[in-house]
Amino acid sequence: MPNAKPALLALEDGSVYHGRAFGAAATIAGECVFNTSMTGYQEIVTDPSYFGQIVTLTAPMIGNYGVNEEDTEASVPRASGLVVRELSPIVSNWRASTSLDAYLQKYGIPGISDIDTRALTKKLRVDGAMKCCLTTLPLTEVEAVARAKGWHDMAGSDYVKDTTCTEPYFWKLEDAARFNTPYVPPGTTFGLPHIPTKRFTVAAFDFGAKYSIFRKLVNHGFDVKVFPATATAEEVKEHAPDGIFLSNGPGDPAALGYIHKTVSGLVPHFPIFGICLGHQMITHALGGTTFKLKFGHRGGNQPVKNLETGKVSITAQNHGFATDPASLERGGAVVTEINLNDNTVEGLRHKALPIFSVQYHPEAAPGPNDADPLFSDFYRLIEQRKDGKI
Repeated sequence: MPNAKPALLALEDGSVYHGRAFGAAATIAGECVFNTSMTGYQEIVTDPSYFGQIVTLTAPMIGNYGVNEEDTEASVPRASGLVVRELSPIVSNWRASTSLDAYLQKYGIPGISDIDTRALTKKLRVDGAMKCCLTTLPLTEVEAVARAKGWHDMAGSDYVKDTTCTEPYFWKLEDAARFNTPYVPPGTTFGLPHIPTKRFTVAAFDFGAKYSIFRKLVNHGFDVKVFPATATAEEVKEHAPDGIFLSNGPGDPAALGYIHKTVSGLVPHFPIFGICLGHQMITHALGGTTFKLKFGHRGGNQPVKNLETGKVSITAQNHGFATDPASLERGGAVVTEINLNDNTVEGLRHKALPIFSVQYHPEAAPGPNDADPLFSDFYRLIEQRKDGKI
Protein backbone atom coordinates (compact mmCIF):
# COMPACT_ATOMS: atom_id res chain seq x y z
CA MET A 1 0.00 0.00 0.00
CA PRO A 2 1.48 3.36 -0.96
CA ASN A 3 2.07 5.82 1.88
CA ALA A 4 0.94 3.26 4.47
CA LYS A 5 1.52 4.26 8.07
CA PRO A 6 3.46 2.02 10.47
CA ALA A 7 1.66 -0.51 12.66
CA LEU A 8 2.75 -2.71 15.54
CA LEU A 9 1.69 -6.09 16.94
CA ALA A 10 2.91 -6.93 20.45
CA LEU A 11 2.47 -10.26 22.24
CA GLU A 12 2.25 -10.81 25.97
CA ASP A 13 5.64 -12.57 25.98
CA GLY A 14 7.31 -9.35 24.80
CA SER A 15 7.59 -10.26 21.12
CA VAL A 16 6.99 -7.30 18.81
CA TYR A 17 6.26 -7.26 15.05
CA HIS A 18 6.46 -4.08 12.98
CA GLY A 19 4.50 -3.69 9.76
CA ARG A 20 2.23 -1.43 7.76
CA ALA A 21 -1.18 -0.21 8.89
CA PHE A 22 -4.45 -0.77 7.06
CA GLY A 23 -8.05 -0.62 8.15
CA ALA A 24 -8.93 1.73 11.00
CA ALA A 25 -6.65 3.99 13.01
CA ALA A 26 -7.08 2.22 16.35
CA THR A 27 -5.49 0.27 19.17
CA ILE A 28 -7.04 -3.02 20.25
CA ALA A 29 -6.07 -5.87 22.56
CA GLY A 30 -7.27 -9.45 22.27
CA GLU A 31 -6.23 -13.05 21.80
CA CYS A 32 -3.84 -13.65 18.88
CA VAL A 33 -4.83 -16.74 16.85
CA PHE A 34 -4.22 -18.01 13.31
CA ASN A 35 -6.43 -19.36 10.53
CA THR A 36 -5.09 -21.65 7.80
CA SER A 37 -7.85 -21.12 5.20
CA MET A 38 -6.63 -20.24 1.72
CA THR A 39 -9.62 -18.01 1.00
CA GLY A 40 -12.69 -16.54 2.70
CA TYR A 41 -11.19 -13.61 4.60
CA GLN A 42 -14.51 -11.74 4.45
CA GLU A 43 -16.37 -14.62 6.09
CA ILE A 44 -13.60 -14.92 8.68
CA VAL A 45 -13.61 -11.28 9.83
CA THR A 46 -17.43 -11.29 10.05
CA ASP A 47 -17.69 -14.62 11.92
CA PRO A 48 -18.96 -13.78 15.45
CA SER A 49 -16.88 -16.64 16.87
CA TYR A 50 -13.82 -14.39 16.40
CA PHE A 51 -15.14 -11.76 18.80
CA GLY A 52 -12.25 -10.75 21.08
CA GLN A 53 -9.62 -12.24 18.77
CA ILE A 54 -6.98 -10.80 16.45
CA VAL A 55 -6.72 -13.19 13.51
CA THR A 56 -3.53 -14.01 11.64
CA LEU A 57 -4.19 -15.35 8.14
CA THR A 58 -1.56 -17.81 6.92
CA ALA A 59 -2.41 -17.39 3.21
CA PRO A 60 0.26 -14.98 1.89
CA MET A 61 -1.90 -12.51 -0.07
CA ILE A 62 -5.19 -11.18 1.24
CA GLY A 63 -7.72 -8.74 -0.20
CA ASN A 64 -7.34 -9.44 -3.93
CA TYR A 65 -11.05 -10.09 -4.54
CA GLY A 66 -12.31 -7.32 -2.27
CA VAL A 67 -15.47 -7.40 -0.15
CA ASN A 68 -19.06 -7.80 -1.33
CA GLU A 69 -22.47 -7.39 0.28
CA GLU A 70 -23.55 -11.05 0.08
CA ASP A 71 -20.77 -13.01 1.79
CA THR A 72 -20.84 -11.47 5.27
CA GLU A 73 -21.57 -13.80 8.18
CA ALA A 74 -22.90 -11.03 10.45
CA SER A 75 -24.20 -7.50 10.01
CA VAL A 76 -20.78 -6.08 11.01
CA PRO A 77 -17.25 -7.51 11.28
CA ARG A 78 -16.70 -9.29 14.59
CA ALA A 79 -12.96 -10.05 14.65
CA SER A 80 -11.04 -7.49 16.73
CA GLY A 81 -8.16 -7.14 14.29
CA LEU A 82 -6.46 -8.70 11.26
CA VAL A 83 -2.83 -9.69 10.60
CA VAL A 84 -1.66 -10.49 7.04
CA ARG A 85 1.59 -10.96 5.13
CA GLU A 86 0.58 -8.94 2.09
CA LEU A 87 -2.48 -6.81 1.45
CA SER A 88 -3.32 -6.72 -2.25
CA PRO A 89 -3.20 -3.16 -3.63
CA ILE A 90 -5.72 -4.17 -6.31
CA VAL A 91 -9.30 -5.39 -5.98
CA SER A 92 -10.39 -7.53 -8.93
CA ASN A 93 -13.74 -9.32 -8.78
CA TRP A 94 -17.08 -8.54 -10.41
CA ARG A 95 -18.91 -9.06 -7.11
CA ALA A 96 -16.73 -6.68 -5.07
CA SER A 97 -18.31 -3.51 -3.74
CA THR A 98 -15.32 -2.23 -1.74
CA SER A 99 -11.80 -3.12 -0.62
CA LEU A 100 -10.91 -4.98 2.56
CA ASP A 101 -8.99 -1.90 3.73
CA ALA A 102 -12.01 0.39 3.29
CA TYR A 103 -14.34 -2.19 4.84
CA LEU A 104 -12.28 -2.45 8.03
CA GLN A 105 -11.91 1.33 8.16
CA LYS A 106 -15.69 1.70 8.02
CA TYR A 107 -16.17 -0.50 11.08
CA GLY A 108 -13.21 0.66 13.17
CA ILE A 109 -11.10 -2.49 12.91
CA PRO A 110 -7.31 -2.17 12.61
CA GLY A 111 -5.06 -4.36 10.49
CA ILE A 112 -1.34 -4.90 10.06
CA SER A 113 0.45 -6.18 6.94
CA ASP A 114 4.02 -6.84 5.85
CA ILE A 115 5.01 -8.98 8.81
CA ASP A 116 6.34 -12.55 8.80
CA THR A 117 3.08 -14.42 9.39
CA ARG A 118 4.90 -17.77 9.10
CA ALA A 119 7.12 -16.89 12.06
CA LEU A 120 4.14 -15.60 14.04
CA THR A 121 2.10 -18.73 13.31
CA LYS A 122 5.00 -20.98 14.34
CA LYS A 123 5.32 -19.07 17.62
CA LEU A 124 1.61 -19.52 18.35
CA ARG A 125 1.82 -23.24 17.54
CA VAL A 126 4.82 -23.74 19.82
CA ASP A 127 3.90 -21.41 22.67
CA GLY A 128 0.10 -21.35 22.29
CA ALA A 129 -2.41 -18.60 21.55
CA MET A 130 -1.40 -15.39 23.33
CA LYS A 131 -2.82 -12.13 24.49
CA CYS A 132 -1.74 -9.35 22.17
CA CYS A 133 -2.10 -5.70 21.23
CA LEU A 134 -2.48 -4.43 17.66
CA THR A 135 -2.09 -0.72 17.08
CA THR A 136 -2.08 1.49 14.00
CA LEU A 137 -1.58 4.58 16.17
CA PRO A 138 1.62 6.02 17.67
CA LEU A 139 2.38 3.66 20.56
CA THR A 140 5.70 2.47 21.93
CA GLU A 141 6.67 -1.18 22.09
CA VAL A 142 6.65 -1.05 25.88
CA GLU A 143 3.14 0.43 25.96
CA ALA A 144 1.83 -2.14 23.46
CA VAL A 145 3.30 -5.10 25.39
CA ALA A 146 1.78 -3.71 28.59
CA ARG A 147 -1.65 -3.48 26.95
CA ALA A 148 -1.30 -7.05 25.72
CA LYS A 149 -0.44 -8.31 29.20
CA GLY A 150 -3.30 -6.31 30.70
CA TRP A 151 -6.00 -7.84 28.52
CA HIS A 152 -8.23 -10.36 30.29
CA ASP A 153 -7.89 -14.06 29.45
CA MET A 154 -10.20 -15.74 26.94
CA ALA A 155 -10.78 -18.48 29.51
CA GLY A 156 -13.73 -17.46 31.68
CA SER A 157 -15.06 -14.90 29.17
CA ASP A 158 -18.72 -14.71 28.13
CA TYR A 159 -18.72 -13.11 24.69
CA VAL A 160 -22.02 -14.66 23.64
CA LYS A 161 -23.84 -11.77 25.29
CA ASP A 162 -22.00 -9.40 22.93
CA THR A 163 -22.90 -11.25 19.72
CA THR A 164 -26.36 -12.78 20.22
CA CYS A 165 -29.56 -11.19 18.93
CA THR A 166 -31.74 -9.34 21.43
CA GLU A 167 -35.19 -10.59 20.42
CA PRO A 168 -36.60 -13.72 18.73
CA TYR A 169 -37.24 -13.41 14.99
CA PHE A 170 -37.97 -15.55 11.94
CA TRP A 171 -35.17 -16.09 9.42
CA LYS A 172 -37.10 -15.68 6.21
CA LEU A 173 -36.50 -17.16 2.78
CA GLU A 174 -35.64 -13.72 1.43
CA ASP A 175 -32.96 -13.47 4.12
CA ALA A 176 -31.53 -16.76 2.87
CA ALA A 177 -31.43 -15.34 -0.63
CA ARG A 178 -29.90 -12.07 0.56
CA PHE A 179 -27.06 -13.58 2.59
CA ASN A 180 -24.50 -16.06 1.34
CA THR A 181 -26.41 -17.44 -1.62
CA PRO A 182 -23.76 -19.11 -3.77
CA TYR A 183 -23.20 -18.05 -7.36
CA VAL A 184 -24.71 -20.73 -9.58
CA PRO A 185 -23.49 -20.96 -13.20
CA PRO A 186 -26.38 -20.90 -15.72
CA GLY A 187 -27.71 -24.36 -16.56
CA THR A 188 -26.35 -26.02 -13.41
CA THR A 189 -27.65 -26.79 -9.92
CA PHE A 190 -24.28 -26.61 -8.17
CA GLY A 191 -24.64 -25.34 -4.61
CA LEU A 192 -28.43 -25.67 -4.52
CA PRO A 193 -29.53 -28.80 -2.62
CA HIS A 194 -32.99 -30.28 -3.07
CA ILE A 195 -35.32 -28.50 -0.64
CA PRO A 196 -37.86 -30.88 0.94
CA THR A 197 -41.49 -29.92 0.40
CA LYS A 198 -42.39 -31.02 3.93
CA ARG A 199 -40.94 -28.48 6.32
CA PHE A 200 -40.19 -28.59 10.04
CA THR A 201 -39.90 -25.69 12.45
CA VAL A 202 -36.60 -25.40 14.26
CA ALA A 203 -35.78 -23.13 17.19
CA ALA A 204 -32.24 -21.93 16.44
CA PHE A 205 -30.27 -20.43 19.31
CA ASP A 206 -28.06 -17.55 18.27
CA PHE A 207 -24.90 -17.74 20.37
CA GLY A 208 -23.09 -15.70 17.72
CA ALA A 209 -24.43 -17.58 14.72
CA LYS A 210 -23.18 -17.21 11.15
CA TYR A 211 -25.76 -16.29 8.51
CA SER A 212 -24.69 -19.33 6.47
CA ILE A 213 -26.08 -21.63 9.15
CA PHE A 214 -29.58 -20.24 8.87
CA ARG A 215 -29.39 -20.37 5.06
CA LYS A 216 -28.34 -24.02 5.21
CA LEU A 217 -31.21 -24.86 7.58
CA VAL A 218 -33.73 -23.21 5.24
CA ASN A 219 -32.27 -25.03 2.23
CA HIS A 220 -32.58 -28.37 4.04
CA GLY A 221 -36.29 -28.09 4.84
CA PHE A 222 -36.54 -26.01 8.01
CA ASP A 223 -38.49 -22.92 8.96
CA VAL A 224 -36.13 -21.14 11.31
CA LYS A 225 -37.11 -19.10 14.35
CA VAL A 226 -34.01 -17.57 15.92
CA PHE A 227 -33.80 -17.13 19.70
CA PRO A 228 -31.31 -15.08 21.72
CA ALA A 229 -28.89 -16.91 23.98
CA THR A 230 -30.78 -15.64 27.02
CA ALA A 231 -34.04 -17.37 26.05
CA THR A 232 -35.15 -19.95 28.61
CA ALA A 233 -36.27 -23.51 27.95
CA GLU A 234 -39.82 -22.53 28.92
CA GLU A 235 -39.90 -19.66 26.42
CA VAL A 236 -38.78 -21.98 23.62
CA LYS A 237 -41.27 -24.70 24.57
CA GLU A 238 -44.12 -22.19 24.21
CA HIS A 239 -43.41 -22.07 20.46
CA ALA A 240 -43.56 -25.88 20.16
CA PRO A 241 -40.71 -26.30 17.64
CA ASP A 242 -40.03 -29.65 15.98
CA GLY A 243 -36.35 -29.46 16.87
CA ILE A 244 -33.62 -27.36 18.47
CA PHE A 245 -30.48 -26.05 16.80
CA LEU A 246 -27.53 -24.72 18.83
CA SER A 247 -25.17 -22.39 16.95
CA ASN A 248 -21.51 -21.46 17.05
CA GLY A 249 -20.30 -18.54 19.15
CA PRO A 250 -17.31 -16.94 20.90
CA GLY A 251 -15.72 -17.22 24.34
CA ASP A 252 -15.34 -19.90 26.97
CA PRO A 253 -18.10 -22.55 26.93
CA ALA A 254 -17.59 -23.24 30.64
CA ALA A 255 -18.55 -19.65 31.50
CA LEU A 256 -22.08 -19.95 30.09
CA GLY A 257 -23.98 -21.53 32.97
CA TYR A 258 -27.27 -19.88 31.96
CA ILE A 259 -27.09 -21.61 28.57
CA HIS A 260 -26.14 -24.95 30.15
CA LYS A 261 -29.33 -24.70 32.21
CA THR A 262 -31.50 -23.90 29.19
CA VAL A 263 -30.13 -26.74 27.09
CA SER A 264 -30.52 -29.16 30.02
CA GLY A 265 -34.19 -28.21 30.14
CA LEU A 266 -34.63 -28.94 26.43
CA VAL A 267 -32.66 -32.21 26.24
CA PRO A 268 -35.51 -34.54 27.30
CA HIS A 269 -38.09 -33.00 24.96
CA PHE A 270 -36.67 -32.29 21.47
CA PRO A 271 -34.29 -33.57 18.81
CA ILE A 272 -31.21 -31.36 19.11
CA PHE A 273 -28.34 -30.59 16.74
CA GLY A 274 -25.40 -28.47 17.90
CA ILE A 275 -22.29 -27.20 16.16
CA CYS A 276 -19.11 -25.64 17.55
CA LEU A 277 -20.15 -23.77 20.74
CA GLY A 278 -23.52 -25.55 20.46
CA HIS A 279 -21.64 -28.85 20.65
CA GLN A 280 -19.93 -27.63 23.80
CA MET A 281 -23.25 -26.51 25.27
CA ILE A 282 -24.59 -30.05 24.82
CA THR A 283 -21.42 -31.33 26.48
CA HIS A 284 -22.06 -29.21 29.58
CA ALA A 285 -25.81 -29.84 29.59
CA LEU A 286 -25.09 -33.58 29.76
CA GLY A 287 -22.71 -33.10 32.69
CA GLY A 288 -19.48 -33.08 30.68
CA THR A 289 -16.63 -30.58 30.74
CA THR A 290 -14.52 -28.61 28.28
CA PHE A 291 -10.92 -27.38 28.28
CA LYS A 292 -8.86 -24.76 26.42
CA LEU A 293 -6.74 -25.96 23.52
CA LYS A 294 -3.14 -24.80 23.16
CA PHE A 295 -3.71 -22.89 19.93
CA GLY A 296 -7.12 -24.11 18.71
CA HIS A 297 -8.36 -25.33 15.34
CA ARG A 298 -9.06 -22.60 12.79
CA GLY A 299 -9.16 -23.21 9.05
CA GLY A 300 -10.89 -25.00 6.21
CA ASN A 301 -8.66 -28.06 6.06
CA GLN A 302 -9.13 -30.00 9.32
CA PRO A 303 -9.40 -33.82 8.95
CA VAL A 304 -12.09 -35.53 11.03
CA LYS A 305 -12.76 -39.27 11.31
CA ASN A 306 -16.17 -40.73 12.11
CA LEU A 307 -15.50 -43.60 14.51
CA GLU A 308 -18.81 -45.30 13.68
CA THR A 309 -18.51 -45.30 9.88
CA GLY A 310 -14.77 -44.93 9.32
CA LYS A 311 -15.39 -42.00 6.96
CA VAL A 312 -12.86 -39.16 6.96
CA SER A 313 -14.10 -35.65 6.14
CA ILE A 314 -12.21 -32.42 5.58
CA THR A 315 -13.92 -29.77 7.67
CA ALA A 316 -14.01 -26.05 8.41
CA GLN A 317 -13.28 -25.23 12.05
CA ASN A 318 -12.97 -22.29 14.38
CA HIS A 319 -12.67 -23.07 18.07
CA GLY A 320 -10.24 -22.72 20.95
CA PHE A 321 -11.93 -25.11 23.41
CA ALA A 322 -12.74 -28.82 23.24
CA THR A 323 -14.80 -31.50 25.02
CA ASP A 324 -13.15 -33.78 27.57
CA PRO A 325 -14.05 -37.27 26.25
CA ALA A 326 -13.80 -38.88 29.68
CA SER A 327 -16.55 -36.57 30.96
CA LEU A 328 -19.18 -37.63 28.42
CA GLU A 329 -19.97 -41.13 29.68
CA ARG A 330 -21.79 -40.00 32.81
CA GLY A 331 -24.21 -38.00 30.66
CA GLY A 332 -25.12 -40.90 28.40
CA ALA A 333 -23.17 -39.67 25.37
CA VAL A 334 -20.52 -41.30 23.20
CA VAL A 335 -17.76 -39.81 21.06
CA THR A 336 -18.60 -40.25 17.37
CA GLU A 337 -15.82 -38.26 15.67
CA ILE A 338 -12.22 -37.24 16.37
CA ASN A 339 -9.74 -34.79 14.90
CA LEU A 340 -7.00 -36.74 13.13
CA ASN A 341 -4.38 -34.10 13.96
CA ASP A 342 -4.65 -34.34 17.75
CA ASN A 343 -7.43 -36.87 18.52
CA THR A 344 -9.64 -34.30 20.23
CA VAL A 345 -13.43 -34.79 20.24
CA GLU A 346 -15.16 -33.59 17.07
CA GLY A 347 -18.59 -35.15 17.52
CA LEU A 348 -20.92 -36.84 19.98
CA ARG A 349 -24.37 -38.37 20.20
CA HIS A 350 -26.63 -39.38 23.05
CA LYS A 351 -27.11 -43.13 23.38
CA ALA A 352 -30.86 -42.91 24.03
CA LEU A 353 -32.07 -39.44 23.00
CA PRO A 354 -32.20 -37.86 19.50
CA ILE A 355 -29.29 -35.54 20.19
CA PHE A 356 -26.04 -35.14 18.29
CA SER A 357 -23.41 -32.47 17.73
CA VAL A 358 -20.14 -31.70 15.99
CA GLN A 359 -17.28 -29.41 16.95
CA TYR A 360 -16.70 -28.23 13.38
CA HIS A 361 -18.76 -26.11 10.96
CA PRO A 362 -20.87 -28.14 8.50
CA GLU A 363 -22.04 -24.92 6.83
CA ALA A 364 -18.37 -24.19 5.92
CA ALA A 365 -18.23 -20.63 4.51
CA PRO A 366 -15.37 -20.72 3.85
CA GLY A 367 -14.43 -24.37 3.56
CA PRO A 368 -15.32 -27.75 2.08
CA ASN A 369 -18.84 -29.19 1.89
CA ASP A 370 -18.02 -32.70 3.13
CA ALA A 371 -20.18 -32.23 6.23
CA ASP A 372 -23.23 -30.69 4.53
CA PRO A 373 -25.24 -33.96 4.89
CA LEU A 374 -25.41 -33.38 8.65
CA PHE A 375 -28.29 -30.95 8.03
CA SER A 376 -30.13 -33.74 6.22
CA ASP A 377 -29.36 -36.07 9.14
CA PHE A 378 -31.01 -33.56 11.46
CA TYR A 379 -34.05 -33.40 9.18
CA ARG A 380 -34.39 -37.20 9.18
CA LEU A 381 -33.99 -37.32 12.96
CA ILE A 382 -36.93 -34.94 13.39
CA GLU A 383 -38.92 -36.83 10.77
CA GLN A 384 -38.40 -40.12 12.63
CA ARG A 385 -39.38 -38.46 15.90
CA LYS A 386 -42.58 -37.07 14.35
CA ASP A 387 -43.42 -40.50 12.95
CA GLY A 388 -42.94 -42.10 16.38
CA LYS A 389 -39.99 -44.22 15.27
CA ILE A 390 -37.65 -42.86 17.97
